[in-house]
Amino acid sequence: MSPRKAAALRDSEDSLREHLVATAARLISLRGTAELTVRAIAREAGVADGVLYNHFADKEELLANALVAHVRNVECGLGELPEPGSGTVEDGLRAQLVYGLALHKEILPAFAGLLARPAVLERFGALTADGGNWRDRLAGYLRAEKELGRISGDLDAVTAMLVGVCHETVLSGLFPHGPRVVTTPGIDAVVATVLEGIAAR
Repeated sequence: MSPRKAAALRDSEDSLREHLVATAARLISLRGTAELTVRAIAREAGVADGVLYNHFADKEELLANALVAHVRNVECGLGELPEPGSGTVEDGLRAQLVYGLALHKEILPAFAGLLARPAVLERFGALTADGGNWRDRLAGYLRAEKELGRISGDLDAVTAMLVGVCHETVLSGLFPHGPRVVTTPGIDAVVATVLEGIAAR
């Protein structure tokens, strides 16, 4: 006889651990992380508060896993990034920047709520150290374009510049002095500037 499933999972194929991570990720998406409590996650998941500690060492482990799930959920809704060698380099850079801005707009508020909780951010970093984040994919795209002879130059600087534009644009909107939105002309100006520096020679 198989063990009974928790009431919260009777209609689901997920394990209780997966259910808790998915629930916390959904709450992060809706409310952010600053005020997220174990009690709120447990209530939303339909389990007793203490159940979380049967599946996670502590709240930080749960939140780190939920952040990974939140980022992956956001990325799934953003579509595919361009393949190296397809289209023009200009179009590829524009697509990368549009993707990065959309990604950061959705995920940075969650991370901003955790600035006083370095343990969560450290665990998140350990869970995402496999190179699967957008910054690493952007760097890989640029390296592949260089190998194809379509660009040259300091690709680490280009990666830092494009990621920095995303951070500055989104973070400036989180502070009281008002948002500084990168519009389509702004994106085009960034892409044109980058292209000047990495044009194949």
